[in-house]
Amino acid sequence: MRLEQLRMQGLRCVTDAAITLDPTINLFVGANGAGKTSVLEAAFLLSHARSFRSGAKEALLQRGATQMSVFAEIRHADDRVRRLGLGRAGVRWEAKVDGVGVAIGQLVRECAVVCFEPGSHALIAGAAEERRRFLDWGVFHVEHQFLSSWRRYQRALKQRNSLLRSASAPADELFAPWEIELAQSGQDIDLQRRAYLDLLQPKLQASIAGLLPELGAVDLRYRRGWPEEQDLAGQLRGQRGRDLARGHTTFGIHRADWSIAFEQAPLREHLSRGQEKLTALACMLAQAELYAEHRGEWPIVCLDDLASELDQSHQAAVVAQLIVANAQVLLTGTEVPHALVTVPSRVFHVEQGQLTRLL
Repeated sequence: MRLEQLRMQGLRCVTDAAITLDPTINLFVGANGAGKTSVLEAAFLLSHARSFRSGAKEALLQRGATQMSVFAEIRHADDRVRRLGLGRAGVRWEAKVDGVGVAIGQLVRECAVVCFEPGSHALIAGAAEERRRFLDWGVFHVEHQFLSSWRRYQRALKQRNSLLRSASAPADELFAPWEIELAQSGQDIDLQRRAYLDLLQPKLQASIAGLLPELGAVDLRYRRGWPEEQDLAGQLRGQRGRDLARGHTTFGIHRADWSIAFEQAPLREHLSRGQEKLTALACMLAQAELYAEHRGEWPIVCLDDLASELDQSHQAAVVAQLIVANAQVLLTGTEVPHALVTVPSRVFHVEQGQLTRLL
């Protein structure tokens, strides 16, 4: 898939900017704070309805602005063209596909963007929530029933947690339907996640072999969020007393996690910060390749501040792999990265939120 046109309004320091993108390599250069990352952020928003940056959603809105929006024309591998829009005024997102209002899920299914940026090492060293997001984004794009199961689970979880926080202890029969729903939808999601990780493992092994061959074989380890030997419905019933005291549900797929173990580094603590970054990059590339295998096209790849995150040899390896894959790439840097000096690319200069094409 390719982003052909991209327009941003009221996004951080970008008041109003519109660009035509190259189908292969697009480079955004400029000083720190100029607004380069906001371009990548705009593309990512269309794919995830959230930013890859940490911080409150309100930070996306330009200071003094009352609303923000991102528009794009995207061309799929089968030559279908879609016009996508995502706007925010107040607290609610509004999504459109071809000018028609749609649910967020329909928008993000049309646009797939993966990103490697300075905070990506959190996928390996950070909290479990980051790894669940990564996993569920991948499952969403290969398993059509995932979104329905996920919505069912979230609704039941919200209702059970509301009961747990009630002033008086609710009767058992009030809990039963929500616990049954949690168990059924949670089991579906658990199976979908496991199946996805099984598909991801060989892609990740190949990606790691190219970036961190010294670490040896890779093992993906998954923890589903409740004891393996027991069913979730029984666990929820048995844990209800403790959950009442804590005011929230402590077992379920919302507590799941996964990790990577290497033959030569069996514990996460054995990895350096640089190895954490390369492992996160390998995960991103493996996920992109798996997406392409199932959907027939590569997702759009964003690489934020590539030169400061990777040494020259790894920069060259990643760029070469993406060129072979025929992926559209959006990169940022304070100057042209060494890996792109001899690679044809479209270059934009970014200054104070204004974008100017140079090449």
